[in-house]
Amino acid sequence: MRKIRDRGGPVLILARNRVRPMLRALGHRNFRLFVVGQGISLIGTWMQQIAMAWLVYRMTNSAFLLGLVSFAGQIPTFFFAPVAGVVSDRARRRPLLLVTQSLAMIQAFLLAGLTLTGLISVWQLIALSVVLGSVNTFDMTVRQAFMMEMVPDQKDLGNAIALNSIVVNLTRLIGPSIAGITIAFAGEGICFLLNGLSYLAVLWALMAMRIPAAAERARPHWVKGIVEGIQYTFGFAPVRAVILLLSLIGFMAAPYAVLLPVFASDILHGGAGTLGFLTAAVGLGALAGTIYLASREGLRGAGALISLCAASLGIALVIFSLSQILVVTLAALFVIGFTQMVLMAGSNTVLQTLVDEEMRGRVMSFYTLALMGIAPLGGLVTGILADQIGAARSVLLGAPFCLLGAALFAQKLPQLRQKARAVLEIRQQRLAKEGLEASREPLALGPSQKLR
Repeated sequence: MRKIRDRGGPVLILARNRVRPMLRALGHRNFRLFVVGQGISLIGTWMQQIAMAWLVYRMTNSAFLLGLVSFAGQIPTFFFAPVAGVVSDRARRRPLLLVTQSLAMIQAFLLAGLTLTGLISVWQLIALSVVLGSVNTFDMTVRQAFMMEMVPDQKDLGNAIALNSIVVNLTRLIGPSIAGITIAFAGEGICFLLNGLSYLAVLWALMAMRIPAAAERARPHWVKGIVEGIQYTFGFAPVRAVILLLSLIGFMAAPYAVLLPVFASDILHGGAGTLGFLTAAVGLGALAGTIYLASREGLRGAGALISLCAASLGIALVIFSLSQILVVTLAALFVIGFTQMVLMAGSNTVLQTLVDEEMRGRVMSFYTLALMGIAPLGGLVTGILADQIGAARSVLLGAPFCLLGAALFAQKLPQLRQKARAVLEIRQQRLAKEGLEASREPLALGPSQKLR
């Protein structure tokens, strides 16, 4: 027994030493509250997404209408994201989040009431999707910028983003599984009702936070602020390259998710449970990606990693679109989930590190636009193509564009690295003049922290 303990002791110590750095952002009380509240709420969110997709396809048996409902839920981002960025840079962010979360809760209760009473119709689903999409545009933009207020120690920012992504993907595993069981035994309406109740957790977390008085920020003019945000985002080459690559992925690759009910039902000949497995495979891959990101420090290799993931995503889409075997499909979706998450969370960290605080909300609004505003256009096109040429072929069309985007991004990496380094050096010099410690600057320039 003594020998076993002796062998196990160092292993446990090593494990603790490796795990603790991965959880360092949880040392911030406000972030811990956010993780708990957001985690509970996101389980309900994933349940609603699965129930909504299954309800639409059950009612209509149409891939086009499935794509249209998804389009309606995301297209508001295309129009409102720049405005949301200005709002985030003008106003206090916690009260804004309380409003957006409350409105999302009301939408879920309305959806539940209409479904449980049998009054639900496709046009109502479309209208309520537009409402939720509009709310989510402001919520996601403000939430990304609010991360700095929950985790004021900027060296923990990347870890906080990765841990938040872990929560998102853990709930992606739990939510669809619960949704599949709930739909089978109680129907879609109960999923919507449980989602509405889950928002109480995140509202509690936000109200329990202790947010210190923030330094006064310049209040940008509405129209001028949008113009400044566009000029800043697309005038800075590293930020522009990341946003454009995410937009390409959002239009050509991300719409595969819209057609998951079609793959589950028509290609794999399954039901709601199969759809839950497919969604869970994506979530498991994304969870693995976020754990990997949480173990990383700094930006070393970030550029090469982003281009590699874009290329791997294209290859995985080919396998997914051609597979008719559940195990192969699940494996391909695991890789898709992994690469998408590393792309999104890694790009988020790069952007949050490079941008100036007074422009943070507006830059993150374009990040939101790339993730949520471009995808519905691709989803609508994919839904139309799926009715004409089939779901598998419509997904397959996106793969070459992922490979092309990865190649172009990799080609530009040397120039992007130089420009990012120059900007961070200027910022460090400014902080030095202001008498601030360089160690408080996010990703102080060093050999392990270059955008490579």
